[in-house]
Amino acid sequence: MNLGMSPLSNAFVPPERLNHMEPFYPLHARVCGKCFLVQVEEFEPPGSIFSDYAYFSSYSESWLAHACNYANQVIERFDLNEENLVVEVASNDGYLLQYFRQRNIPVLGIEPAQNVAREAEKRGVPTIVKFFGTDTARELAASGRQADLLVGNNVLAHVPDLNDFVAGLKVLLKSGGIITLEFPHLLRLLDGNQFDTIYHEHFSYFSFSTAEEILHKHGLTIFDVEQIPTHGGSLRLYACHREESSRPAHPRVAQLREQEVAAGLRNLDTYSWFGEKVRETKRALLEFLISAKRSGKSVVCYGAPAKGNTLLNYCGIGIDLVDYTVDLSPHKQGHFLPGTHIPIYHPEILSRTRPDYIVILPWNLRDEILEQLSYARLWGGRFVVPIPTVEVIE
Repeated sequence: MNLGMSPLSNAFVPPERLNHMEPFYPLHARVCGKCFLVQVEEFEPPGSIFSDYAYFSSYSESWLAHACNYANQVIERFDLNEENLVVEVASNDGYLLQYFRQRNIPVLGIEPAQNVAREAEKRGVPTIVKFFGTDTARELAASGRQADLLVGNNVLAHVPDLNDFVAGLKVLLKSGGIITLEFPHLLRLLDGNQFDTIYHEHFSYFSFSTAEEILHKHGLTIFDVEQIPTHGGSLRLYACHREESSRPAHPRVAQLREQEVAAGLRNLDTYSWFGEKVRETKRALLEFLISAKRSGKSVVCYGAPAKGNTLLNYCGIGIDLVDYTVDLSPHKQGHFLPGTHIPIYHPEILSRTRPDYIVILPWNLRDEILEQLSYARLWGGRFVVPIPTVEVIE
């Protein structure tokens, strides 16, 4: 899928930089005909993208609930206690590890963004500010800090050197330990027309079979998998050292493998129709916005997620069609969206300006946002969900 030229989707523009040059890069996702890994080209090194990061996980109530439920589930399933160590790679602001800490289970976060790691430390979550790979894993293992539970939520896609990263997981995992990995499922991306989840910070897009192949290459085996609703449909993998014989594969593993084959994920022809589906979504969204503006309606957006910036830049939507967007994160407020330069305000502006339409950019959180913004219905405000197809909600 060729999405044209796009800026880095989390490169929010401060007011003093509005008249400065802004870099755009080709955004073209390609699929490997051998292993069927979907990737975009790396134009900026991870250090340029993630060392100072605008995304803080704790600003979504539904994501916090997801994290809390996960923590309670794995604590019970694997009998974790104060003698175990839980390590999370790309631990963000401590959104997840705080729930293990509340149960007196030792935790350690590994997070490359110093500004985000500081927030985790404020929550009492000890955090190492480093990128993760074999070097970091060896340092921690040598210091006696191997993990009983090693967590990687929505990090695998952000890694340009997959082999080094997965090899590091193998090194850091204690004998008898468990790895859980969550990532958006490529099958759901294709079925749900979720092209806006393609952006430069996401180097890779995974099917189950491709992820299984990568883990197996580095001495890890998947013994269970769950299909979960987060991010429009994700997978949660449970893996261990391949030499572990005490964890037989759950039937879900073979079932998902078969499901992907039946869906054609090991066939290049499956990917060829996706481009036209995306282009039609662009046409429909532009037709709706142009019609609304010609009718004298006001249109704004809710949220400033990375996926929203892909959508807006690909469709060529700027302040000619959208007045502004709002976001709960104070780290984004007062800035402008990359490329489109749509201003970002606090959500309180919605009550003052009373827009006719509110486009929900983080469509994966639509239920949470519709509940938050239910007051907009008092003035007749309506909501627009752009993915998988344009939907107007009264």
